Formats: sequence, C-alpha cells, structure tokens
Amino acid sequence: MKRIFIISLLALSITFNSCVQKNYLFSYFNNNGQDGLHLAYSNDGFKWTALKNDKSFLTPTVSKDKLMRDPCIIKGRDGLFHMVWTVSWKDKGIGYASSKDLITWSEQQFIPVMAKEEGARNTWAPEITYDNKTKTYLIYWATTIIGRFPETASKADDGYNHRIYYVTTKDFKTFSETKLLYNPGFNIIDATIVKDKNRFIMFLKDETREPDQKNLKIAYSDNLIGPYSKASEKITGNYWAEGPTVLKIKKDWLVYFDKYREHKYGAIQSSDLVNWTDVSAQISVPKGIRHGTILPIKKRELKKLLKVN
Repeated sequence: MKRIFIISLLALSITFNSCVQKNYLFSYFNNNGQDGLHLAYSNDGFKWTALKNDKSFLTPTVSKDKLMRDPCIIKGRDGLFHMVWTVSWKDKGIGYASSKDLITWSEQQFIPVMAKEEGARNTWAPEITYDNKTKTYLIYWATTIIGRFPETASKADDGYNHRIYYVTTKDFKTFSETKLLYNPGFNIIDATIVKDKNRFIMFLKDETREPDQKNLKIAYSDNLIGPYSKASEKITGNYWAEGPTVLKIKKDWLVYFDKYREHKYGAIQSSDLVNWTDVSAQISVPKGIRHGTILPIKKRELKKLLKVN
C-alpha cells in the first residue's frame, strides 16, 4: 500500500508540473528589420527555438522605410496580442498591429506619437506595459528632440540625446498627448517596464558615449507613469549592451540583452535585483537574433504556432 501511495504521489507531481510548465515567446528581428517579425519559443526561459524555420510572421508595410525593428508584444485584457515596433531610423511615429493568434494580424497602422515635435529626430524601441489599476496601456519609447536637454548634449553618436516619452491608451484607437516619462540625467534608450508586486521596475540602457556607459541600469516607481527613481549602478559587465527584456522565473530575474558589438546575445540573473550573475553561457537563441521582447503564452497558443510552416 505504501509503495502504491508513493507512486501515486509521483504521478500527481508529474501531472502538476506538466500543468504549470511555462511556455515563453520571444519576438525579435533579424538584420535591419526589413523582413519583419520573427518568433522563437522556450519551455524553460533559457533554450530558445525559432518558429517557422526562422521565417517572418509579418512583413512590415508602414512608413517610408518599412522596417519592423524592436517588436514588443503583450497579451491585452481584451484577449488580443498587441504589438508595437520601430518603423524607421528617422520617423516620428511607431508601428502597431494586433492579432488573436500571433499568426493572422490586423492591418498595420502608423501612430504619429512625435508628430507635434518639430525637432524630433526619431522614435525608437517602443514598448507596452499594462496598468491593471487604471485599465490603461502605456506605450513608451526613446526620442531625441533637437535642442532639448543641452546639459547632456554630445557630438558623439551623431548627436543623439534621448529621453523616454509616452502616450496612454485604453483601446489602441485613441491616445493621450505625448509626455516625458523619464529623464534620468543622461542619454537613455531601450526602456522596458515590468510590475513586481506593488511597484514598477524600469530596465534601461544608459546610452552615454563620453565617457562610455552603454550598459543596463534599473529604476523604480510606485506608479507606472512615474516618477521613477534615480537609475542604479550598471548591472551588466564590461561590454556594450542594449535591448533588455525580462523574465521572472520563480524567484529569479532573468534579463536578456543584445551584446551588439559582439554580435551575440547575453543574459544575467538575480534573486534580489542587486547582485547579478552572468548566465550568457547557459542560454541558446536563434542565430542572428536582435532586440525583442519575451512574453508568456499558453500551451494551446504555442501549439498553433508550431504548426505554421
């Protein structure tokens, strides 16, 4: 009887673990983003396999450059997947599309979020974070506005001097006025915000060129639209890093990023957001993967994606 009981417990444990096993989706781009959206999946957050033989799921159609760089996808409270992306190196807006299954997408739209700023040079790496308290989506990105923030102006990196701006929306049809989200006192790009209990955590890139930073840092806020704290000390090593995307697996934070000068991906891990361990040697990603975002998906959603050729 005792042996039967142990076997039954083991079977129950296996069944339970199978039910709670997470599936993750990595949205990313290759090359300059000209062929569109690429997707990969993982069951553990470390080993990633490209879907559709690493062919594009969606070809970009908006803006004169028709690029799809830095794709960010989230699952909305309406059950749809909402995606934003960088459409051009020098345009004043971002791309947007939605999908029920990540396979068939709505008509692509251009959202002119910086159109009212005559001196806006670009609109890079947009992301979306949902605020359950206000039932509102925050869309945010990096822009350089000519003449703004002269205290950190530099001729390096073609004179770009970014800050993070945002709009809010409840339906992706109407949007608030564009406002400044975060000015940390330095050139900043590639912000991504995740909720942790009652606070929001912003992972960001310090884009300062003189003297070199080009690393990832963290800021915190009690509210999604801020104000955010002073940025932390760098959490990445002695290499240039950008495009952070974040997973929390049990108690551990896992931050993926593009080691773009070395043409490879890196990852760091922490249980307290202070002490970080480089786990780059433990990850496996599709060849040529560039800046993107990770989101959890359901098993049935992944099954449909696995059938796409």
